[in-house]
Order: sequence, then C-alpha cells, then structure tokens
Amino acid sequence: MKRLLITGADGFVGRWLVREARAAGTPVVAAIMPAASPPTEWQGSGGAAVDVVRADLLDDDAVQRLADARPDAVVHLAAIASGAEARRDPDAAVKINAAGTTLLAALLAMSSRPRFLFVSTGEVYGADHASPIDETAPVIPASPYASSKARAEAALGAIWQRTGLPVIVARAFPHTGPGQSATYVLPALVGRLREAKRTGARTVATGNLSAVRDFLDVRDVVRAYLSLLDHGVPGECYNVASGAGHQLSECFGLLARMVGVHAVAKPDAALLRSGDIPVLIGNASKLRAATGWSPQIPFEQTLQDLVNAQAD
Repeated sequence: MKRLLITGADGFVGRWLVREARAAGTPVVAAIMPAASPPTEWQGSGGAAVDVVRADLLDDDAVQRLADARPDAVVHLAAIASGAEARRDPDAAVKINAAGTTLLAALLAMSSRPRFLFVSTGEVYGADHASPIDETAPVIPASPYASSKARAEAALGAIWQRTGLPVIVARAFPHTGPGQSATYVLPALVGRLREAKRTGARTVATGNLSAVRDFLDVRDVVRAYLSLLDHGVPGECYNVASGAGHQLSECFGLLARMVGVHAVAKPDAALLRSGDIPVLIGNASKLRAATGWSPQIPFEQTLQDLVNAQAD
C-alpha cells in the first residue's frame, strides 16, 4: 500500500503498528491526540516516513483533515479502549467509539475510499460462551464498551452497503505486551508483584482470577491487522485470537515466578468488575484461512517481556 493512516497511533497498539508498518516500507500518517507528542519509538528507528496529524475524533474539522490526507488504507484504533473507562462514562464511549468512527468512515467514503480496517472487540459476543467463539455467533454486547463497538460495526456495515467503502472488521480478543498501561490486568499484576517483592509483602491484591482469557501478544496482533488490510474481504468480520484460554490465576502464578516473589493472591472487592465475562476465547480459523496469519510469540515469552518492560 502507498499510504496508511493509523488513528490512535500514539496508543499502546498504535505504537507497535506504526513500527511494524514502517519496517515493511509503508509510509504512515499517524493520527495522535492534539496534546500528544509523537512517541520516541518512532524517532531514528529507520523504515518508511511518518507524517503526524493531531486530531480529536469529536472535532469535525480535525476528522476532515484525516480524510483530506487521502490514505490508501486505514487502521482505525482511536477509541476509548478501556472497559473501566467506558463504564465510568458510557456516553463518551458512544461518541468516540461509534459516532467518531462513523463520521471518519463517511468522510473517507467521499474522498479516497481507502480499505478501512475497524478494530472492534471479541467482547461484542457477550458472556455466554464456554468454548472458542467464531464469527457466526450473535452479537450480544454485555458492557458499555462492547456496546459502543457493536454500534460502530453496525454503522460501518451500513456505510459499506451504501457507499462501497471497503470496510473490514477485526474483532480483537484480549492482547498485551510491553508498553501496555497498568489499567489492564496483566501489567497491573506485574506492578503489584514487583511492589510485593520490593516491600516483602506476602499477599497481592487482585480482582477476579477465575476469569479465562484468550491473550495474544500485541506484536502478533498488529501483524494480523496488516494482513487483513491486504487480504480481508470487505463487509466481513474476523476474529483476532489465539484459540487458547488462560485463567488469570495461572497468569498470576507465572508472573510471580518470573518476578521472583513468593506471594499469594488476596481478593480485593475494589478490584472486582461487575459484569465480568467468565470465559472469552476466540476462534480465528477465518482469519488464518484468509491471510495465513498465526501467532508467533509464545504466551510465556509475552509475560516475560511484560516483566522485563517494568524492570528497574
């Protein structure tokens, strides 16, 4: 592709995606928040050029500037991506995740009509799944975050039908890796375990460790997104997942060993989340068939890289 627009390029996944695209020789238009600075990881690292555009999805003129960049392809990451943040302000989640996405897609449909990859979530399938979920499962979102993403998916489907804008939806299951904020469960556990080691504490406060999650490494996820831009079929949804579930109690034990601390989990009511999905595992057979993609980074390596990233 000649020119790739990445929204939310200064976020956790965006930073990795910019690096992956540049390494492949793809020029990037990196959309970041108005007050943000371009991440240092982009500077002097070689690869294709990066043009930075500051834009807020709630600012119509700023969104128009993104369309005016006339990209050949788009990966739309910009969003309220934290379920906790969406629960605190569900109206903002709808405005940014659904309305902002719809405006951007509509303006792009009137300009360069690029291939448009929308990053949604496996949480749109809801809570009643004990085994890996495929794309034929109904969309029954059970949280404000998932609802905002489902609304965006529906709006984008209508835009594709009406305008022919080639929209592809990636339903990403949980992913992690170096650089992820401690507002997410695995980096948060690393931080608490490291603090327990520093202080000699024998217990670590945790939320619900019985939940099972399908964790991918962010570096595998960004490869999947770029593969879908090349090979995904417009109008289709694709799960981005490993197909393997890990109970959070297992993750806690592995991380404790890697940190080198002998501590036990102590449930803390303040860390429990209402409406937590018990099991969330995705079937990515459709993605593999379309692109040949498969995860390359073992789960324990991902955890070790998380621990190393927080090292003093």
